[in-house]
Amino acid sequence: MKLFAIAAALTLVAGQASPPVSADYGVTAHTFDISQVVLDDSRFQQNQNRTLNYLKSVDLNRLLYNFRSNHRLSTQGASRNGGWDAPDFPFRTHMQGHFLSAWSQCWASLKDAECRNRATSFVAELQKCQNNNGAAGFAAGYLSGFPESNFNDLEAGRSSTVVYYALHKTMAGLLDVWRNIGDQNAKNVLLSMASWVDNRTARLSYQQMQTILGVEYGGMQDVLAEIYRQTGDAKWITVARRFDQESTNSWLASNNDRLNGNHANTNIPKWVGAAREYKATGTQRYQDIARNAWNMVVNAHTYAIGGNSQNEHFRPPNEISNYLTKDTAEHCNTYNMLKLTKELWTMSPSTSYMDFYERAVTNHILGAQDPGSSHGHGVGPVWGGGTWSTDYDSFWCCQGSGVEQNTRLMDAIYGYDDTSLFVNLYVPSTLSWSQKNVRVRQSGQVPVTDTVTLTVSGAATFDLRLRIPTWTSNAEIAVNGVRQSVAAAPGSYARISRAWAAGDTVTVRLPLGFYLIPANDNRNIAAIGYGPVVLIGNYGSSGVSAAPTMQLGTLRRTSTTSLAFTGTANGQSISLVPWYDGGASFNYVTYWAYSGTIPPGNGCTAKRYEQCGGSGFTGCKVCESGSTCQFSNEWYSQCL
Repeated sequence: MKLFAIAAALTLVAGQASPPVSADYGVTAHTFDISQVVLDDSRFQQNQNRTLNYLKSVDLNRLLYNFRSNHRLSTQGASRNGGWDAPDFPFRTHMQGHFLSAWSQCWASLKDAECRNRATSFVAELQKCQNNNGAAGFAAGYLSGFPESNFNDLEAGRSSTVVYYALHKTMAGLLDVWRNIGDQNAKNVLLSMASWVDNRTARLSYQQMQTILGVEYGGMQDVLAEIYRQTGDAKWITVARRFDQESTNSWLASNNDRLNGNHANTNIPKWVGAAREYKATGTQRYQDIARNAWNMVVNAHTYAIGGNSQNEHFRPPNEISNYLTKDTAEHCNTYNMLKLTKELWTMSPSTSYMDFYERAVTNHILGAQDPGSSHGHGVGPVWGGGTWSTDYDSFWCCQGSGVEQNTRLMDAIYGYDDTSLFVNLYVPSTLSWSQKNVRVRQSGQVPVTDTVTLTVSGAATFDLRLRIPTWTSNAEIAVNGVRQSVAAAPGSYARISRAWAAGDTVTVRLPLGFYLIPANDNRNIAAIGYGPVVLIGNYGSSGVSAAPTMQLGTLRRTSTTSLAFTGTANGQSISLVPWYDGGASFNYVTYWAYSGTIPPGNGCTAKRYEQCGGSGFTGCKVCESGSTCQFSNEWYSQCL
């Protein structure tokens, strides 16, 4: 297409990533920039690659159609999109900001030139739209796929269209292109948009602003606080604070859970904004809002897969079993909860944040992409089956957040502070810790196996802090083959302090097994976990109207090389698979009634005469009925 013909030339405006100017308050640890972590072979990388296929195939002129049309430029014969990007959809062009973020993240992590070229060429076309505002009758800096007059309607109370929500997505995408690629056009277009927001909101009274904040406005505080961080210009914090909604901040600051009935994805981005405002200003109330909100949602409103909400809204605290429907757990909520979790972890690097992060990203995020297609992001319900997007006729919010999230799956695997390297997630990957001139490669396929190996390249002295998940017990850690006597309780970081040398290896064994994740309001209803994954029952085309009763003693792992399981529910043998392998291809069950007790070991059974244990053995460790595991030596045992 024509856009690609000029893409190479446009990349000349893109330099190195643009680092922040302003320091953060209250930060005690950091996650690594995504440019320092590369995913290796795993389901995480597979999701990333499927997303990259879509990012490189989507028609840029179609994505530009509404911008060009609204700003009175030629649409260059492009076809129109459908769904939430149709020319008559009220908040069209919310999606394109997610594409900008995704392309820029693809460049940051993989140095993929095609992603960079798409991002910078798209921004150049947006700049043309913005520069034509005089002819279009818009104020300087305005940029959108719908008329500026829509904001008049919002301010006058004539409309509840989420215009600031859509504007935020574009601004966030431009911000990512600026800071990940260093594109000056993105910076200029973004700052012009931010100035438009400043001019628009400065003329409103406090009460007028509070009134319009009753309509979803995305993460406006977040992006404006980030602009301050990038520029050091304090006026952007002033503008960000205009979007502080006191009607919700008041009860969040006092730790009073009044989430019931509130639209979930309207609120979670505000809390991310509060965390960013705390880091920008040091104002304790912002941190209280962010922390209290996180605790409320995770402890009282979250399903086993890490998602929350039913029909897009929060329900009463701890009401889980009464809301197991096909419209639970919107993907966008989890996407934003991961942002909030990462912000809070940097203020207080607790394993509780990463325990939630692991559950949510491994299940809800990975599972909200169709493994059978190049993309397709759905709501990700805890009951029934998923609904997938299309290339050009959907463009729901969950499609946008899915495209973006699946290009930054590496962003919380590792963290660091002045003395420590944190391993937060057990995902095959390679870290380039340039601050220490050290590389760390993580290999292993938890939870297919229970063992992870970290290999160090380079030499440095630091504390290695390994997260011991709450789903394991009796974790074992060895350095260069020598077992370490370190505290490794579930829900803590095990610490190894030493001068590391090139070639050092750290082996972490995290024993696996089945466990229950009961519903908060009914302990007789539970999901079944295995390591970090939640297991679902495959019911094919059969509908299930109530939670079947799983006989826990029948749970078995049927393969040592894949995550395949069986169990008996209501007298029927049921295949169980990880939640992320669910999707729209079959009806599934996440929560069960249950009877009996969980079987011992890692859930699989070794047959007579097969190996059942020994140093480094990761296969089935429970023998079939009629035989017992007998050790010949510390390296080998057999079912006899």
